[in-house]
Amino acid sequence: MSTHVFALWLLTVVFDTVGQLSFKAAAGDPEAGDGLARWKHMLARPWLWLGGACYVFEFLAWIAFLTLVPLGRGLLLGCINIVAIMLAGRWLFGERLTRMRVTGILLITIGVALVGAGL
Repeated sequence: MSTHVFALWLLTVVFDTVGQLSFKAAAGDPEAGDGLARWKHMLARPWLWLGGACYVFEFLAWIAFLTLVPLGRGLLLGCINIVAIMLAGRWLFGERLTRMRVTGILLITIGVALVGAGL
């Protein structure tokens, strides 16, 4: 994998992870209330807007990435986002990593490493 392709891949992982974490921070605010009040509260918070901006930039990086790699390989490499989001969720929000989730993380990581190595 060339440096340019790797950099674009890494950008998609970072933007997706930050976007998901931002949405979680916006949605998980205990002061948000219920129903329409919750949405108004979230719209006034920077987390929701940061998450949206991250998805715009991720989309652009993803399109650039897909112009350089075959679709099947790109989608498989994109699966590492799941691992990054689960680990960041554990670190920032204290979410549980069960034995099954850790097994899944390991399997996804091995698969992405094999695809990235071109095997």
